[in-house]
Amino acid sequence: MSKQNLADMIGAFDCLAAAGFTVGAEWQAAHEICQAHEGEAPFDWGHALCHRIEGDDWNADYWYRRAGKRRGSGTVAEEWSVIKAELAAHL
Repeated sequence: MSKQNLADMIGAFDCLAAAGFTVGAEWQAAHEICQAHEGEAPFDWGHALCHRIEGDDWNADYWYRRAGKRRGSGTVAEEWSVIKAELAAHL
């Protein structure tokens, strides 16, 4: 996993945040980045958040387990803030 890949994912999720965490083009872009790096924990965590946004809790929980994480109890925006802070520490 490269720092550029992490930066790309952060950028995609920041665009998704700016769009209000709704399913659409920004969601698709973030989802595609996560899928391209399946099996890498940070991207699996992002994948989980994508499916949480989508409302597919079963699928989201699967990806949280793959990432070794648990679903946040706050809003999607709050969870993204936690994820972003952890990922940014690796850049």
